[in-house]
Amino acid sequence: MATIRPFKGLRPVKEKVSKIASPPYDVLSSKEAREIVKNNPISFLRIVKPEVDLPEDINLYDERVYRKARENLEHFIKQGLLIQDDVPSLYIYQQIMGNHIQTGIVACASVDEYEAGIIKKHENTREEKEIDRSKHIDTLNAQAGPVFLTYRNSSNFRIDEIIAKIAQRLPVYDFSSEDGVKHRFWIVNSPQDIEDIQNAFSNIPALYIADGHHRSAAAARVRGWRKEKNPNHTGKEEYNYFLSVIFPDNQMMIMDYNRVVKDLNGFSADEFIQNIRKNFLVEEILERYKPDSAHKFGMYLEGKWYKITAKDEIIDKNEPVKALDVYILQEYLLDPILGIKNPRKDKRISFVGGIRGIEALEKMVDTEGYTVAFAMYPTDIESLMKVADANKVMPPKSTWFEPKLRSGIVIHLL
Repeated sequence: MATIRPFKGLRPVKEKVSKIASPPYDVLSSKEAREIVKNNPISFLRIVKPEVDLPEDINLYDERVYRKARENLEHFIKQGLLIQDDVPSLYIYQQIMGNHIQTGIVACASVDEYEAGIIKKHENTREEKEIDRSKHIDTLNAQAGPVFLTYRNSSNFRIDEIIAKIAQRLPVYDFSSEDGVKHRFWIVNSPQDIEDIQNAFSNIPALYIADGHHRSAAAARVRGWRKEKNPNHTGKEEYNYFLSVIFPDNQMMIMDYNRVVKDLNGFSADEFIQNIRKNFLVEEILERYKPDSAHKFGMYLEGKWYKITAKDEIIDKNEPVKALDVYILQEYLLDPILGIKNPRKDKRISFVGGIRGIEALEKMVDTEGYTVAFAMYPTDIESLMKVADANKVMPPKSTWFEPKLRSGIVIHLL
């Protein structure tokens, strides 16, 4: 059963939160982050992407990068930009993007439960990125970016009811970020409210990592380092827990995660389409095509849009990974026809979050050197959880969650 723990959050002073809170470290390039910091020197990017304060040619894994993160965090605290709550608290974090609203609990989740599989994953991690995040946490002595968790919601848990009651109060933060997303934040420090929320979560059989596989793996790695160095380890130390924001599955929004490829692997456009027809139905469309259901794909090639539909014989609905559109496209088109065997490493393929719209796919093909684009139907949250329940992993770049969690709204000190 899921254990969550309150903590003494380190938070921005109210009048500075909109300036401090930043996008997560992994959605911006260093160049983009440098531009933001140039105009906003108190952006939390100085802590989650501290290379912005170092020479442009520095290796991102250089020890100076991690030390600069620690130096910048200490500077923010010394300047009174960040203050720590006096008592262990839970927090409520609400995001509003257009008509979409998601409201979750900010808490510390258990490394023990992550290692025991109660907190379930659906992606493999890359060792160099995992070590990078581990060094960042260890040197900073804090978790600065939350792991995005979800759970199968049920009225039996009463979590929605408890959150709704607390959210009637005045939030401590209420601001909009530059992307138009509204962020609202409440402190939950009443012992009774904390106990009610913890009791509700104790009935949840599993939590699922939606986003933040490297951050959660890094938390476990840091716990291992610190446990080994601590002869008086009890299991109750802060390093046994990691910062998370936990949303119910029925409030999650997953957008399409599209693909663009730079060449047709030696085929002409006609030959390429003929190869596709072996496993897909191909139909030319007179306007932009955004898939409206699973197992359908939009394809943009030589100024034309096509609707391609997977044939029934290649869809294995009994196997959670093989039923995914990202798997079907990879196994029956990208690999056998275009020769893209490892989409993580092949430089011919790029991935485009659905937040940019399918217009971005046209632009990349028409003006940016790409040859063909594929518009995907979003992976649904239930498919993600089925894959995790089966102890399997999804193909790379299967999900694009929106809105993104801001970093720097609350920090967990170790």
